[in-house]
Amino acid sequence: MEAVGDPARTPPATPPIDPTGDGVAALQTFGERLSRDPDLDAPELLAYDATDLLLLETSGPQLRDLAPGQLVIIGDRHGALTLGASALFGATGVRTHQDGVLGERALHQNADALGLSDAFTSHPLGERLLRHARVVLLQLPQGLEALDEIATAIARFAASDVVVFAGGRDKHMSRSMNEVLARSFGQVSAGRGWRKSRILTARVPLPVGPDAFPRWGSDPDIPFRLAAHGATFGGPTLDHGSRLLLAGWASDAGSGPSASPGSAPRQATSDPKRIVDLGCGNGVLAVSAALRWPTAEILATDQSHAAVAATRATAEAAGVSDRVMVHRADGAEVVLEAWADLILLNPPFHSGATVHAGVAHRLIRSCARALAPGGELRLVFNSHLGYRPLVEQVIGTVRQISRDRTFTVLAATRRSSPRALRPGGAPAPVEHGSGLAR
Repeated sequence: MEAVGDPARTPPATPPIDPTGDGVAALQTFGERLSRDPDLDAPELLAYDATDLLLLETSGPQLRDLAPGQLVIIGDRHGALTLGASALFGATGVRTHQDGVLGERALHQNADALGLSDAFTSHPLGERLLRHARVVLLQLPQGLEALDEIATAIARFAASDVVVFAGGRDKHMSRSMNEVLARSFGQVSAGRGWRKSRILTARVPLPVGPDAFPRWGSDPDIPFRLAAHGATFGGPTLDHGSRLLLAGWASDAGSGPSASPGSAPRQATSDPKRIVDLGCGNGVLAVSAALRWPTAEILATDQSHAAVAATRATAEAAGVSDRVMVHRADGAEVVLEAWADLILLNPPFHSGATVHAGVAHRLIRSCARALAPGGELRLVFNSHLGYRPLVEQVIGTVRQISRDRTFTVLAATRRSSPRALRPGGAPAPVEHGSGLAR
C-alpha cells in the first residue's frame, strides 16, 4: 500500500481533474451557491472546498450508475457533497451522517433553498446509515480514532462491493490514515493531489470484530471512567484544560460569585442547583459537577453526535444519568433564559480544521442569556486567546481562578440587568421546570 505522500507510484482512481474543464467549473459554481448558515461564517470560511470538488469529480462515474439509496455521505461540511451528488450526478435516496449539528442544519437549509430536501435523509453513524451502501463519500476526519470508527462501521454494514472515496487536505493527511483504512479494507490506494487535496480509495471490506466504541479511560484525578467515540474531543481522557478547571474548584471552594470584588459569596452558586456544561465532550465536567453537587440538576450540551453519546455513557457508568440531561444542540440554545446558577465551559478554538475564535465567542455570548443574575460562568481557555474582555463585556465581573503556562481559568458573575435577548434579539420567555427552552 502506498503512502499518502507518495502519489507518483499510485495511479489515481480516475483521471485527475482538469482545472480548466467544464466539470470542475460546474462543481465550483454549484458550491458557490451554498451557505454556511447557521454555522460560523467569515470571509476565510467557505461552504465547500477543493476536497468536495475532488470527491465529486473522482466518484462521478460511479454516482451516475447507482440505484436509489446506494450512496452514503459522511462528514459533509455544509451540503456540498450531498447536494452536489444529487443536483449534478442524479443521486437519489442519499443517506448522510454529519457529526456536528450546525453542519447538518446548513445542509437542510441549503437543500430547502435549492429544492432538494427530498434528495437525502440524515442518520447517526450505524447500520441504518450504511446498510447495502455501494459508494461512500467521506470527508476525512482529523482524528484517527474517528476514522477507525467510521471505517469499521462501513466494513460491517455496507455492501460487499462498496467503494469508499475518502478525501482530505494534504496538510491534514498522513500515512497513518492509509493504515487505519487497511484494518477494515483489503485494498487502499492514494490518488494524485489536486489543489492541495487528495483522495484515498478503499475497497474489499474485511471482517471486523465487535464494535469497539465507545472506548473507556480513567484518570487518578477523577473517581469515574470516561467514555469516548471516535470523534469525541479529548478521547477517553481528562484534557489539561478541564483538569485545571476542576482543580480550581478545590482552590476556590465555596467562594461563589460576588456582586463586587470582596463582597460576601452568593450561596446559590457555592451550592448551585442548576448547572450547564456547554460543549460537554466526554462528559467529564458534567459528571464531576453531578458528583460534587448531588442535588443539582445538570444540562449538558454539545453539537457533536459523538460527544452527546459519550457524555451519556460516562454519566450512566458514574450512576448519575438520572440527573445529567444531555442534548445535541448549538451552545445554550436549549437552556431557558436565566435558568443556570453555574455554567462550565471549555470551548473549542477551531471551526473544522481552521483555527478560529468565533466558535468560543459564540458560546460565551450564549451564556449571558442562560445565566441567572448573580450566576457564574467558569471558563477555561488557551491563555493567548485573551477572552477576558469579551467575558467582562457580555457577562460581568471577572476574576482569575488559576493560570499555568498554557491555560487560564476565569469566573465571571452575571450582572443584574434587563432581560437578556436571544441571539437574534427577541426576548426569550421565562419558563420553569426542566430547564429546556420550548
